[in-house]
Amino acid sequence: MLLNANDLPDHARLAADICIVGAGAAGISMALELSDCGLDIVLLESGTKEPDPRTQALYQGTVEDPALHSPPDRYRQRQLGGSTAIWGGRCMPFDAIDFQARPYMAHSGWPIGLPDLAAFYPKANAWCEAGEFAYTIETAFDDTRRPMLEGFDERHFTTDTLERFSCPTDFGTRYLSRLRVSPDVRVVLGGSVTGLTMSDDGAEVRQVEVRTLAGKTCTVVASSVVLAVGGLEVVRLLLSTPGKSGRGVGNAHDVVGRFYMCHLAGTIGQLMLAPSRRGWHGYDVADDGTYCRRRLALRPEVQRSAGIGNFIARLHHPRITDPAHRTAILSLLFLARAFVPYEYAKRLHGDDKIPASHWLRHMLNVLAGLPSVIAFLWHWLRDRTLAARKFPSIIIHPRTQRYSIDFHAEQEPNPDSRVTLGTGVDELGMRRLHVDWRYTRQDVVTVQKALALLAQDVQESGVGVFDYDPQAVEAEMTRYGAYGGHHLGTARMGDDPLTSVVDRNCRVHEVRNLFIASAAVFPTSSQANPTLTVVALALRLVSHLRVLHTNARPPAGDMQ
Repeated sequence: MLLNANDLPDHARLAADICIVGAGAAGISMALELSDCGLDIVLLESGTKEPDPRTQALYQGTVEDPALHSPPDRYRQRQLGGSTAIWGGRCMPFDAIDFQARPYMAHSGWPIGLPDLAAFYPKANAWCEAGEFAYTIETAFDDTRRPMLEGFDERHFTTDTLERFSCPTDFGTRYLSRLRVSPDVRVVLGGSVTGLTMSDDGAEVRQVEVRTLAGKTCTVVASSVVLAVGGLEVVRLLLSTPGKSGRGVGNAHDVVGRFYMCHLAGTIGQLMLAPSRRGWHGYDVADDGTYCRRRLALRPEVQRSAGIGNFIARLHHPRITDPAHRTAILSLLFLARAFVPYEYAKRLHGDDKIPASHWLRHMLNVLAGLPSVIAFLWHWLRDRTLAARKFPSIIIHPRTQRYSIDFHAEQEPNPDSRVTLGTGVDELGMRRLHVDWRYTRQDVVTVQKALALLAQDVQESGVGVFDYDPQAVEAEMTRYGAYGGHHLGTARMGDDPLTSVVDRNCRVHEVRNLFIASAAVFPTSSQANPTLTVVALALRLVSHLRVLHTNARPPAGDMQ
């Protein structure tokens, strides 16, 4: 059932077994998974079915260093479906090493391991519509596929693992009809949570306070409350209520908002393949039509021996801004930069200052390669714009067998990298966020050592030469600042309340009926995009809530 908070009587009071705040990937999958349990679910969403600038402005805030972090209202979407309305669809599970405490990675280690999520990953894959849960070449395909790098000796890296791509699925659109007809789920749109009313001892959420931009208010009373909002908004909701300590709900030990991570990402160097070698950086298509892509993944045992974090690399086209690539399609993308969404334009073009002469050279590249431009535009229209399962990204196959390297790496948890309440307030009177994202020396070392190992493997295999400037690594990994919408670690999971916000079941340590289903609970970031693991953790929490509310036995493999 869909409701609008503005259509409810002012000061309405809704009662439910479980109240879920946030209708993104985690919130929607949780609500629908719980809909067959005989429980009454209220799912609160600040936005409506369509994006609205006034609602989106509630995300605005400040950043300590604009060169290192985008404005807080970017890469997030305040509407039904949340940020799945704008995501790229890349899915992959975490690796076993990501959950382990590593002496060279400060503050690492989860209270759960990969086996604790293994039962939930396949279903999360289904919710994300990323095809079969098969993330290696051997498990995903029956036939032999062309090698990523012909003749590559996989000493430090493997090319066997895959990224799989969702449609990408906008959860708000895809699951709207199921939300409409579900008798157990009431979706309340247009109402923003502005605070939590706590019990006198601060150990329980008594009610959730909701307000609309039109000035109406309502409250939700529920036995359990789940914050299924992003890693930034979790901080605002927890700190906006004083809680037992007076410092914010769950913040007795000043951990909420700390350990803020994104990912380390950039594009660097030039990989020149030998004339006798061939590279493949396109997509392999599974039988069900799912796009899959291989990458160079640093082996776990190499991470341990080198004392560095998780790291992957992909073959990538040359830097678009430099017309010396003489590639019509890349120049077309440069010239069309004003029409590319912010979330992608920043990585495509960066903030380079472009000489005026380059614009003319880009135009000449396009004119010289008009046939390839026409073929590309037709491919994009057919396989991206009009297709239900969209071609994931721009792939340019260079005739010269020269690539740049696109990397994505784990960030070390850092308590000084943090999100706090700022000084300004939004239209609803809530304090805005201030973001102070920082990276550590270990982060730089991870990328430096991983790239050096990659260059070694390429050369010793006889594949070619990977040429890059080791002195430029830090500048390249911070060229775009914190990576996109991966807001992680601000309400980290752990067994010790002194150093974490939630326990292994995602319950806030100091509040018996408050849970968090968000990338905010990640103690470490892995190299992987977070959405699939967010949904898997949300489904694990569903299993726990079913036991709490119905005394049902968890299915085999679910958490106890």
